[in-house]
Amino acid sequence: MRWAALAMLLAPLAALAQDTPNDYLRQFDADGDGRIAVQEYVDYLAAGFRAMDTNGDGILDASELPPGPRRMPRTLAAFQADLRAQFHRSDRNHDGFLSARELAQPPG
Repeated sequence: MRWAALAMLLAPLAALAQDTPNDYLRQFDADGDGRIAVQEYVDYLAAGFRAMDTNGDGILDASELPPGPRRMPRTLAAFQADLRAQFHRSDRNHDGFLSARELAQPPG
């Protein structure tokens, strides 16, 4: 789904420029336990949605979206549901957390 791809684009550019997967993981790891829980993943990436939602209504409308063929309105709830699905595809060992290696790989 294109919205899952958009989620990756919303992560701050500083995180993309990190030296190692562990550096990237630390950007998401709010509790510092060395792994990413689904809520940490959703919270981190949803921050980009909120930044794009200039009127703060919880919906990205066409004027708040980057140019492209799909400019349909998108709710925060739907975006977060896509992030949760993406998290579970990325959790290749199905332990309920993302390791630095899982986080650095494209979703499965």
